[in-house]
Amino acid sequence: MVRAGVRKFVWLLGLLACACSVALAQQRDPATAQLNESGQIVVAGRSTAYLIRHLPVSSFPSLPEELAAQLNRRGCLIPQTYEARRPENVIHASLERAGSSDWAVLCSERGTVSLLVYFSSAPAELLVLASAPETTRLQVHDPSGVLGFNWGIDPVSPEQVRTAQTPLKHRPARLDHDALADSVVEGRTVYHFYFKSAWTLLEMPE
Repeated sequence: MVRAGVRKFVWLLGLLACACSVALAQQRDPATAQLNESGQIVVAGRSTAYLIRHLPVSSFPSLPEELAAQLNRRGCLIPQTYEARRPENVIHASLERAGSSDWAVLCSERGTVSLLVYFSSAPAELLVLASAPETTRLQVHDPSGVLGFNWGIDPVSPEQVRTAQTPLKHRPARLDHDALADSVVEGRTVYHFYFKSAWTLLEMPE
């Protein structure tokens, strides 16, 4: 009975420490603290604290006006991975074809994160390439045990794709425009490529 009481007390102390860690993280940047999302989710039967940092669309002034307006109309905030040191998860690349000026954005709205793609050839349209609840894209990343956001996107040049495919037994055809890297921090990356009016996943070594 005594041991059970001690275990419960230790668990409560750990939970309090996690909550304090979240509060301290928010205090470090009061200007954006109101944009952050924090709370508790159950992981392996235990309530675990999480913190997701967001940036407003205005933090990315290079976005085309039409795209920025669409993102703001949707109520988008841009989620940042736990390892972010500068604004991220908004990318500019030639995703539709060689030389095109396109964008991809992770948009968080009402608890759901969507991977949106904007082609300059169709500025009125936003393609949803993938989506997931924010709380399914969390992982532990420091001794505090507080979970952080782990979804990141990056542009990938044809040369970078070719290098990544080097271990394959057969060499796929060389690409002529950029691909989109879709990654879990410290985990797997998949590569989306737009070809013949459709998105496909590029073959990569395990």
